[in-house]
Amino acid sequence: MNISRIEQRILHLLAQGGRIEIEKDDNNKIEAVMCLTRDGWQYPDFDLDLFRKLKRRKAVASSQGGPYRITRVGLKLVRPELDNR
Repeated sequence: MNISRIEQRILHLLAQGGRIEIEKDDNNKIEAVMCLTRDGWQYPDFDLDLFRKLKRRKAVASSQGGPYRITRVGLKLVRPELDNR
């Protein structure tokens, strides 16, 4: 499956231990999303449309109301990079 460069970067951050935090409004709809690295830094180019793309491809999922993390499907989509740990 082909995915864009920015999707690759996000999945790579998530594979290294990052997470996606969401904020909901009073009607329980997603208002804002942010991608956090394992060190707690926020990735600047992450928006709601990109989150929906990753969720639609089942590359990220939430477990028991926690933050969104990478799934096995997402791990298969990630191409290896030099700074992989």
